[in-house]
Formats: sequence, C-alpha cells, structure tokens
Amino acid sequence: MPELAEVEFFRKQWNPGLRKVIQEIIINKKARVFRNQNPEKIKKLIKGSRLNSSSAAAKQMVFLFNKNIWLGIHLGMTGRLENRPPNQKSVKHDQLILKTNTGRQLVFNDPRQFGLVQIYQGEGVPPWWAKLPPAILSRNFKEKDVTDFLKRKKNSPIKAVLLMQEKFPGIGNWMADEILWRAGFHPSARAGNFGRRSIHHLYHKIKEVCRDAYRVIGKNWSDPPNSWLFNHRWEKGGRCPKTKVLLERKTIGGRTSCWSPAKQKLGAERR
Repeated sequence: MPELAEVEFFRKQWNPGLRKVIQEIIINKKARVFRNQNPEKIKKLIKGSRLNSSSAAAKQMVFLFNKNIWLGIHLGMTGRLENRPPNQKSVKHDQLILKTNTGRQLVFNDPRQFGLVQIYQGEGVPPWWAKLPPAILSRNFKEKDVTDFLKRKKNSPIKAVLLMQEKFPGIGNWMADEILWRAGFHPSARAGNFGRRSIHHLYHKIKEVCRDAYRVIGKNWSDPPNSWLFNHRWEKGGRCPKTKVLLERKTIGGRTSCWSPAKQKLGAERR
C-alpha cells in the first residue's frame, strides 16, 4: 500500500491540471472505487469546474475545485495518479479520467480497486477529511500525545503501534521498520516498556523519517540512499547498512518486520 511519501508524489502528478477547467470526465461506473458514491453525480459536479488546489494527508488526498467541490481519493493497495498528454489512449484499470481544457488527462488507475473516490460539495472541508488525525509533520503532532498513545497500547508491540493510522497517519510497513531501525528499538518491544527518553528519541525519529521520505520519494520518486534500511530489507540475505550484520525477519502484528539484531536489542526501549 502506498505510504505517506508515495501519496504525496502521486498527488503532485495532477499538478498540470491546476487552474485548468475539466471539460470531459470518463468513469468506469462498475469499478469498486466508486462504492457508496454516485458516478453520475461526480460527473455532474466536476464537469466545467476548475481545479484550484490539492492536499495529501495520511494515505489520502483531496482535490478542491471551484464551487466548493471536493474530490477525495484513497489509493488503496495499487492505486496511482497519472497525468497524460492529449489523445493518449486509456489503458486497462483506468477508473477515472478528467480531461482538461488543454487536453491534458488526469487519471486514477487502480488494478485491484481497493482505492476509493469520494465527492463532496460544501463550505467547509469534507467530514471524512476533517476526521483525519494531525499530520506527523504538523505542529499538532505532539510528543505528549505519542506518550499517551503508547500507554494506551502498552501491551502491543511497537511495530504494530506505529502502523495504527489513528495516531500515525501515512506510516506503513517499510516506514515503521525504518523508524525503529534508526531509533535502535526492536519491533517486538512492548509499547508500555518505553521510558521517557526512549519516547522522546522515537518521536524525533518518526518525524525525521517522514521528512526524509518526503524529500527523497515524495519529491520525484527517487530511490532512497543505501545508508537507509529501505534498500536492504526486502530480500533475505540483506545486511544492516550500519553493522553489516544479517537482517532478521519475523511477522509482528500481522506484518513482516525487518530489523538488525546488532543494532536493535530488546530492552533498549526501557531508558
């Protein structure tokens, strides 16, 4: 599933449509991405409107058109946004195509259709957008809130806690592994065992990884440098880029976790 930085990258793929008028809309009406929505309503609202701005939060994005029209997109497992030149033919799994007055095509492609398209018109932000937790890089993401959340989830492994979107929006599997590797904490460490200093350290590593992911992946889809865990975690035989020790893998909290046994030891979280 696309994570925080990937969502930001895909959001920007529709930037060529900013301040352009949508002249034609093509919708795959049978696609599951329109569940609980009326495709004809989406067409009626967006046709003739101008795309003014966009935002990304957690694993979602929203596009604001004039007349207070909001188009929300969740990428699901395999969704992606593309912009295509005029007259380029649609391809398999294109679920939504917005054609601008310049001919540019703004496309939502989703093979497995676990994504979601939502439409809203109103003065304020859509209710489903307003419910999202504070973005990790915002001022409202506070260390005290992380401390309180870890106490509430005290019996859960820290890896599973970092994947809980109600507190850590946009963090997925590889980002959680990267955070814990940089912080030096074992993924199976219980959240309730984290001491004050360890929580402070974890909090700053969460923000650091998010900033780095935006800078490297979110900007232009560049591959992370080899100094990250990212490039070494995917296959067996990978080694810790710091200690050169073989990485270990185990399912923790229902997800495959990867860590360096030399760098991430149980008990380090008790500081």
